[in-house]
Amino acid sequence: MSRAGAAKAERRPGTIENDRFKTARQPRRDPDFYDSDYTDERDTTEVPDGVRLQKVLAQAGVASRRACEEMIGEGRVTVDGQVVRRFGARVDPARQVIHVDGKRLPTMPDLVYLAINKPIGVVSTMSDPEGRPSLADYVADRPERLFHVGRLDTETEGLILLTNDGELANRLTHPSYGVQKKYWAKVPGKIERDLARRLKKGVELEDGIARVDSFTVVQEHGQQALVEVVLHEGRKHIVRRMLEEVGHPVIDLARIEFGPVKLGRLKPGTVRALTVKEVGDLYAAVGL
Repeated sequence: MSRAGAAKAERRPGTIENDRFKTARQPRRDPDFYDSDYTDERDTTEVPDGVRLQKVLAQAGVASRRACEEMIGEGRVTVDGQVVRRFGARVDPARQVIHVDGKRLPTMPDLVYLAINKPIGVVSTMSDPEGRPSLADYVADRPERLFHVGRLDTETEGLILLTNDGELANRLTHPSYGVQKKYWAKVPGKIERDLARRLKKGVELEDGIARVDSFTVVQEHGQQALVEVVLHEGRKHIVRRMLEEVGHPVIDLARIEFGPVKLGRLKPGTVRALTVKEVGDLYAAVGL
């Protein structure tokens, strides 16, 4: 049979081949131009009554709506793991996971991400049965039920994250994800040259060996030194206990970074919302 005849027979209604063609998930392609295993990329992310994707991005603070349209056109936006290039695509931000440049976007409007510079004398809880100042005092005007991510002892100041995103909070505090925290500590000097090596190798404490990821002398002045300690452990008073064990008991201690989030110029007792980039970096740090 000629090629034209075969094509005509293939289009004849009622044939098995024609029925298979009509129900196939992929359209038939000319084998002279397409490999046998070729499949189209099908956009399965569309939500007919959803919100336009560029509007979701703009409302989340990524960029202006026009700039967000350009990001979509450049293939920089994925929805549920699929690249979406259509400007008019509609999505459900409460149900679907959106990434921009590989970073997850916080799109659920009821999720809150805050940073607080905990002052000395404040307990790292959302309530205190003894009536001491707590983190809740600084967010008392917020209606959400917030979780604190990690703790600092009462005499330590610095960065604590607050959120109602339970999955993110759990991962950030779970040791298996190894999220680093950075501290500045004022200690008695002079600092021995091999102290960084000793701390990286490990210090024997009553509850096991503890190691830092890095140790740096920031400044030495007279008989005191300012040192930087980076570690991903979360044991109680871990920085204070390690430094005391090596002969440098802490005078003052502050946490200045939690993963990708920096304390910066945030004053003690003040709260700020995390940026879209910071939240995306936190998601990335724990594989979300």
